[in-house]
Amino acid sequence: MGKLEGKVAIITGGAGEIGVAVAKTFLNEGANVLIFDLREADLINICEEIKSKQLSYFAGDVTNYKDNIRAVEIAKEKYGGLDIFIANAGIEGEVKNIEEYDIEKFDQVVAVNIKGPFLGLKAAIPAMYLRKGGSFIITSSVAGLTGSPGVAPYGTSKHAAIGLMRSAAKECAEKNIRVNTVNPSPVETRMMRSLEEGLMPGQAIEAKKMFEANIPLGRYASSSDVAKLMLFLASEDSSFITGSVYTVDGGSTA
Repeated sequence: MGKLEGKVAIITGGAGEIGVAVAKTFLNEGANVLIFDLREADLINICEEIKSKQLSYFAGDVTNYKDNIRAVEIAKEKYGGLDIFIANAGIEGEVKNIEEYDIEKFDQVVAVNIKGPFLGLKAAIPAMYLRKGGSFIITSSVAGLTGSPGVAPYGTSKHAAIGLMRSAAKECAEKNIRVNTVNPSPVETRMMRSLEEGLMPGQAIEAKKMFEANIPLGRYASSSDVAKLMLFLASEDSSFITGSVYTVDGGSTA
């Protein structure tokens, strides 16, 4: 029997590389999975590729409370409840110093990266309580543990995600709902290609080499590396773990 047999999970940012890796990992362990993302065409393609009766999708906006509520309702209608919520949707914004940063783009980054998980918690907690507990995991970043020039809004939002997690963990403990963050180093994703190009326009390959030079294990994380840690935090293997920050960073914050 899989580690998530009979469990129901929602994954936001479900059309991105990490979201897809988490969905596949959870499905392999027996979970029913709802992937939640703005990009409906991508969600459809993912479901057609994976071809599992235990996988479905919802096209919605994580910054909209009604969409978060609807995602939870769909999980309950299709699979009977909700046990796991992966608040994984995130955007990087642009690479500019604070005095040059567009205020509207700052608002967008904060809305997706911190309002999104807050609304996810607000929608998920009552459903998890009905199942006598659950696991809520927020994708933060090593940028939530240190400072980085040129990406202040992104770093701010990822620091805030840790604060939200710690408060929620204290609030939800009596309901047996565990809340943790996963903080990856650079991952082989579209987001990192964007950041590499933003930091060193026309020299993205050199930017990647620079990032890798600061990682003791000498490489970016894979989406699978992140998914395996999320599986641990979603399963009963971590039943006494809440309020914690987990890095997947190849030693870069050691």
